[in-house]
Amino acid sequence: MEIFSIADDRVHARAMQEEWTWAFWAADASIGGFTSYRLIGGSEAWYAWALARSGQPLLHVTEWDIPRRSDPMVAKAPAMWAEFICEAPFEQWTVGNETYAVELEDPSESLGRGYGTAVPVASDYEWYSLANRPVAIDHGYRQAGVVHGTVELASGRLELTELRAVRTHRWSLDGALPPLRFPRAIAHVGLRAPFRYPDGTTLDLVLTASGWCARR
Repeated sequence: MEIFSIADDRVHARAMQEEWTWAFWAADASIGGFTSYRLIGGSEAWYAWALARSGQPLLHVTEWDIPRRSDPMVAKAPAMWAEFICEAPFEQWTVGNETYAVELEDPSESLGRGYGTAVPVASDYEWYSLANRPVAIDHGYRQAGVVHGTVELASGRLELTELRAVRTHRWSLDGALPPLRFPRAIAHVGLRAPFRYPDGTTLDLVLTASGWCARR
């Protein structure tokens, strides 16, 4: 069993690529969210965010040209801000954003041009660990938890209370990170949150009662 140190939950200065993800969902699979943040070398970062709700368009955000700042865990681009704070290593993270999301009636549009109606969003949530020890995965670890917080929408405030959640943290000292692996979904009837990354890889997520899975 691999043992991770407190330093492993923070930025690795020598990493060529480093990525954090946070995923949350309701037990009835009626709502789910996903955030990923990847540092590329010492000059740029990628950001992706989605909120899926039953009977509502997918809210989708991608920003691929974020210049690195002195604090690499703060991401700023035109009309977009996001911040990721390690409050206590392996115990608590704060994840927030203020930006415009695209409403997509058909989530598969996000794998193409992703045209839709731009709407303001602001999310602020806390991730808390439910497992003291992270579980090793390729290039890093995953850790189960819960999410509490809010998402501010044009239609009003959405409260996130005790939602199931999992986060991952991966890094590579000598090249690009491979695509993040998710369990495969047997059926594809759930809410979707697809992403196409600048390196040509895709992540097509479908929500099940046990969490986000990769769509076959």
